[in-house]
Amino acid sequence: MRQANAQLHSDRRSEILDAARRCFVRAGFHQTSMQQICAEAGMSPGNVYRYFPSKEAIIAGIAERDRAEVASQLASSQFSTDFFATLAAMARHHFVGRTAEEVGLCAEIMSESRRNPTISKIMNEFDADVKDRLITMLQSAQARGDISRDADIGPVVEMLMIIADGVWWRRAVDPNFDAEAALPMFFDVMRYMLLERGKGQNSPEWTSAVRAGEKQ
Repeated sequence: MRQANAQLHSDRRSEILDAARRCFVRAGFHQTSMQQICAEAGMSPGNVYRYFPSKEAIIAGIAERDRAEVASQLASSQFSTDFFATLAAMARHHFVGRTAEEVGLCAEIMSESRRNPTISKIMNEFDADVKDRLITMLQSAQARGDISRDADIGPVVEMLMIIADGVWWRRAVDPNFDAEAALPMFFDVMRYMLLERGKGQNSPEWTSAVRAGEKQ
C-alpha cells in the first residue's frame, strides 16, 4: 500500500508540473495564477497546494525533474565507447529534440529569473549542478585521452552552456531558426575547444592574434 501511495503522490506531482508547464508557456509565469494551474490539472486548489504551496515551488519541481533527467542521461551515456558521437547525440537531443513547449518554458523562466530572486536562486543552483556534472564528464574523457590534456575544462563547459542557452533562446524567439542546420558549426566549435585549442594557444599565429587584439 505504501508503494502505491508513493506512486500516486509522484503521479500527481507530475500531472501538476505538466499542467503548470503548459500554462507558463501559454501565458507566462507572471500572468499565470495558481487557479489557472489547478484548472489545467483538473484538481482542486486544496489538492494542488498539498503538493506545491506556490508557483515558485512548482518551478523548483520542474527544475528538479529536469536536473534528474540530465543526471540520468549523463550517467547512462556510453562516453567511453565513442566520446564525440555520444556527445553529439546528446547535443542533438537538447538542441533539436526538445519540444517547442520545453524551449518556451526555458525562455520564460530565464526572463522571470531576472525579476524574481527565488526563481533566480533555483536556476543558479540548477546551472551549477549541470556544470559540475559536465566538468566531471569531461575530466573523465581527458583522463582516458579522448580529448586534449591541454583543454581548459572549466571555461569549455561555461562556453558549451552559453551556446546551449543561446540555441534555446533563438528557438524560442525565432520561428524560422533551424537548430538542426546549426549543429555542424556547434560540433566544429566543440571539437576545436576540446581537441585543438590547447595546441593553438601555443602557436605563433595565436600569440600574434591575441596581442593584436589587446592593442585594439
